[in-house]
Amino acid sequence: MKEFTYTITDPVGIHARPAGQLVKVAKGFESAATMIAGEKSADMKKPIGLMGLGVKLDDTVTIQVEGPDEDAACAALEEFMKANF
Repeated sequence: MKEFTYTITDPVGIHARPAGQLVKVAKGFESAATMIAGEKSADMKKPIGLMGLGVKLDDTVTIQVEGPDEDAACAALEEFMKANF
């Protein structure tokens, strides 16, 4: 399993349009990806779950990736987070 943490810098937090794009990135890999925010977690391949986390500016999230292509998936997700959130 691979994981990284990221602190949200987008003033709006994780909202609909970029959450949908993030889901597309996660779905591009076979590995399972989970976002953890505080006590809550969500499957990164489900946009409603991501929105339900209520992640806002300055919140720190942990992304966990597990599966056969976890290295590539983790790198792609981290790159997307840095570019969009």
